[in-house]
Order: sequence, then C-alpha cells, then structure tokens
Amino acid sequence: MSLFDAFQPIAAIATTPQATQLLYPLCQSLGATLYIPETLPLIDTTTCHYQGSLKAHLATIWRNNRAFVFCLATGAVTRLIAPLLNDKSSDPAIIVIDPTGQYVISLCSGHQGGADRLTQLIAHHLNATSIITGASHHLHLPAIDLLGLAFGWRKGPGDWTGVSHAIASQKMVQVIQEAGSRLWQENLPQNHHFYFGYPEIEENVTPEGRIWISATKRRFAEGSTFPKVQWYPRVLWVGLGCIRGTSQRFIASAIKEVCQKYHLAEDAIAGIATIDIKADEVGIIKYCQEKEYPLLTYSADILNSINVPNPSVVVKEEVGTSSVAEAAAIYGANYWFSSQGNREQGTGNREHIQVKQSLLVTKQIIKSENEAVTIAIAQSELEYTGRQGKIYLVGTGPGILEQITPAAKTGINQADAIIGYSLYLDLIKPLQRSGQIIESLPITKEKERAQKAIELAQWGLSVAVISSGDCGIYGMAGLVLEELKNNNWDGKNPSIEVFPGITALQAVAARVGTPLMHDFCAISLSDLLTPWEVITKRLTAASMGDFVTALYNPRSQTRQSQIVEAQTIFLDYRNPNTPVALVRCAYRQDESIILTNLKEMLNHNIDMLTTVLIGNSSTFLHENWMVTPRGYNRVEEQK
Repeated sequence: MSLFDAFQPIAAIATTPQATQLLYPLCQSLGATLYIPETLPLIDTTTCHYQGSLKAHLATIWRNNRAFVFCLATGAVTRLIAPLLNDKSSDPAIIVIDPTGQYVISLCSGHQGGADRLTQLIAHHLNATSIITGASHHLHLPAIDLLGLAFGWRKGPGDWTGVSHAIASQKMVQVIQEAGSRLWQENLPQNHHFYFGYPEIEENVTPEGRIWISATKRRFAEGSTFPKVQWYPRVLWVGLGCIRGTSQRFIASAIKEVCQKYHLAEDAIAGIATIDIKADEVGIIKYCQEKEYPLLTYSADILNSINVPNPSVVVKEEVGTSSVAEAAAIYGANYWFSSQGNREQGTGNREHIQVKQSLLVTKQIIKSENEAVTIAIAQSELEYTGRQGKIYLVGTGPGILEQITPAAKTGINQADAIIGYSLYLDLIKPLQRSGQIIESLPITKEKERAQKAIELAQWGLSVAVISSGDCGIYGMAGLVLEELKNNNWDGKNPSIEVFPGITALQAVAARVGTPLMHDFCAISLSDLLTPWEVITKRLTAASMGDFVTALYNPRSQTRQSQIVEAQTIFLDYRNPNTPVALVRCAYRQDESIILTNLKEMLNHNIDMLTTVLIGNSSTFLHENWMVTPRGYNRVEEQK
C-alpha cells in the first residue's frame, strides 16, 4: 500500500540532468514513471525516453495519467498543457517543482484533480514549501467540491463555481444538511461564513449561496442567479423483493421510478437489502455490480422480527417472513455497518431486535407481464462511504517538524481524520490541511482514542493516530492493535500502516552524545499499567546486567517515590559516579539538558517530561558529552 495510490498513475517529466536527479528518487516513492528526452541516459525500467517534442508526447499520455509532475518553468508547463485542458472535473492534477526542489506548486486541477493535496504530500516528502493559491486553502476551509468525498457522498447538480466564489469572497453561504455526517461542521475555523439551517437571518443580511446536503433531489429554478449545489450522502437502503428471473433492466427501471415518485436521489442509494434466498438472483446481482452497490441479505428469521407497516400473510407462507422489502430496508438501514460482507446474519431468536422505523417509502409493487418487483426505501443515520478504512499509526518524534520522517508527514497530511493528545496535535498543526477531522482526547483517554480511530476506520475513513516519539514504543500502536484484535479484526480491513518515529531515548542520546553505543534498555516508572513489583524486578535486572538504561515517566505530581527507589536499586549495583543525563523536552523550545551522576541525580528537577539516561560501568563524560564505548579499543588491545 502506498500513500500515493489515490493519484495513480502518475507521470513525471524532466528535461535536464538536474531535473532528472531531483525527480528520480521522488518517482521511486510516488510509484511514478519518469519521462526524459533521448539525449539523457535511462536510469532503470521506471524511466522512459520520449521521442520527438515533449508537447506531442504529452498529448499521447495525457489521458492515461491522473497526475503530472513537472520539473520545468511554470510558464513552459502552462504552454505545454494549455491545448490539452478540457474540464476541471476531468483534467489531471498538474504539479510543478522548481529545479532546486525548494518549492512545489499546484498549477492546475487543485480540487477535483487532487493537485493541491498531492502538492502538499510531495512538499512534505521533499521537505519543501508547497505553493497553493486556492482561496479555500488560505481560509482554512474545506473545498466545497471535495466536501463529502471522504464520507462517500455523491455530487449532484448546481452552480459549483458560483458557490465556491461566494465562499472565497467570505460571503454568507447557507447550509441545509438533512442527512450525512456533520463531522465536517465540527472542524470548521471559528471565523467561517457558513450559516446552518432555516432560522431567521440577521436584518439586512442574506446568504449569497446555498448548499443542500440531503437524500432528496431538489429542483433548481433555471436561470436563477442565486448559486446552489447539492451533495447526496449515501443513506438510502433499498429493500427489494422480486419474482424469480426478474431482469436487471426491470429492477433498475423500477428503482428509478420509485425514486422519482418520492423525489429521492438515486445517487443517495447506499445499497440493496433483501432476503437470503435472493442471494443468487441474477438480476439483483448484476444490478448491484453495475451500480457498485453492496448487497446485504438476511434470513427470514431476522426479517420476521421487524415490525413493518404492511405485513403479508401470503409472503410469510411462501418465504417464512411477513415482509421482505420493508423489513430488509429497515434492518439494512439500522445495521448495515455491522453486516458488511456477510451474506447472512444467522438465525435464532430475534424477537427483541431494536430498530428505528426509518422507512421513507413503504412497499411499492411494480409489475409487468412477466416480471414483478417490490421496493421499500429506508434512510440510515450513518452514510455508507463505499471505502475501505485505513489506520496510520504515526510516531512524530521528539516534537519538532524537522525530526518527523517524510513518510510520517505524508501520512498525517493524507489522512481524513487525525486523532491524538492535544499537545501532540498542536505540534503537528503545520502538517494538517483544511477539511481534516481533528479529534483531541486527553492524555488519560488512550483507549478511547484507539476505539475512536477504529470506529472511523471501520466506517471507511483513513485515520492517523498520533504518538510522540515512536508510536510502537510506549505509544498508541500496540493499543490500537489490541483493540482491533478484541474486535475480531481480520488483519485486512481496516488496513494498518506504521510510521516509526525517533523515540525519546534516541532523541535524548543525540542531545548528550553517544550513550547508547552498547546494550541498553528502556523502563517506564509509571505503575498505572504495570504493577510496581514487576517494575522493580526489571530495574534490578537492568542494573545487575550493566545495561545503559532509559527511564521513562520518572516522576509525576502524584508519583514521587518511584524515581527514589529506582536510584536506590541502581546504587546497589553501579558506581555512584556513573554518568546520568536528565533531558527534558528534547528538541523542543523549552528543552533542558543536565549531565550529572547517579548519586547526585535527585538534586535536580525531574518530572513526566524528563527522560533519565543512566550509563553503564564503562560510560564516561568528556567535555559535556556522554559516551559509552562500544569496545573497539579493548579488541585492539587484545590483538
């Protein structure tokens, strides 16, 4: 899995040796094909020569790529692509990188083509500055034409340019949201100009545009100068019954007819629900395949437990349940998120199933001479995203952006949602982008963070879970995987990617010298998750074994004695003059570094933000540097 998969295929263009040198390693990370002129030598199979003029070559590969990355002057790129541009909804993303690799420019198709997002990702990868000129980006607002993509919403008709212009001009835009997630609303900046709902507007203030977010298909007056757009969250579950052999074409026509009758948007359909004996119905299967709808099937036992407005004795005698279409629609709308991928929900006593009566359309029977379909439609509170969720377990290092790996920066920027402790989220604010969902939970709510990340990922979002240091060393990674195991995770959905970071002991070591040149270990003194008796055994073993030892979480306001007992244990086995480093907030603005010894270490301030590094028997201090010999000199002496 690559963070750049969403932009594939990608073509990169270099015309000089310098540009080739810059783009080649980037293409390895992007999974892009690098095109160079015949005058330059090929590097490997990921580079290709283009013959003739670059302008002619671009015309041949234009439709085969979703993104183009140029290392050329912006003016030259503009002239090259101008004849090929068609429409912003279909044009590829165009990115330009200056010859020194200091700037990455989103030139064309910033929103729908994804150029703005790809520009940020490449900039993080190159440690360069991204240049994005879109108004929504600088206002820290989500682009309105991308607003619902993370949630699987479908774009409807409307004046998208007009509404976007109103937002960019910071004019009031009314939002009427009748369905779908409101997480995007919770993450808007305080100074936004969106106006939600129908209440009275202030005197002399009127909206300059409107956004409808609904399963209802609105009709906009032709010729109106008031810009309006529609988003359709996929919240409609179509309960379906049919006689054996009903064609795909008839099913499609019947669903369209019912949607039109009740002014519902077909784009708001999440999927199809029916009885399990219809799991092999060819017409239904082909219809779902063509529309890319999930097909959920339920046993008669489950469907018979749902109260419906129009039960049928005849249907019950035939299939064992008094309702197929209505019951399947209701149950699907209430439980689709817990039954994805399951053809059958099982059997047993279902008398106490709790569901909301969410029917929008009671059963409609549509017949022809040889075919018949029964349709009911229910609305779910939670939309179907149609996406596989991802969890990025990210270690952000000691706390400054320069110490975060390019891959981790890319993961943070790519994610739909970011979850973490507020302090860690503040440290990575420059990596966040407009429109992301930010969930901040207190430092004692690690389990809740993990559960929230899993919930969002199972829904279909990509979620970055932030840890300081390395996420797999006293971080969130292990807890997330534990919670997934407890949820019977199949190891695939959601997918997991781990982005390591510089952990505290590495950061501390780098600030004081080379104290980790020989065997070392890390021990947390917090007994919140580990019994103190176990911790003391580990402290004793580490001190007896002559390990260089990093002590995490050495002291808190309520935990004062543990660091004292740790010192006592080490003094039983180590020389009192053993070098000790006390480093607080390594690499951060309020960093402090103290080099002392085992005997004197408690004379200095130690708190939860301090990492204590205790040397081994050979560690020494020299000119304010802490050094643990690896043993090369001893080997030389033995020779």
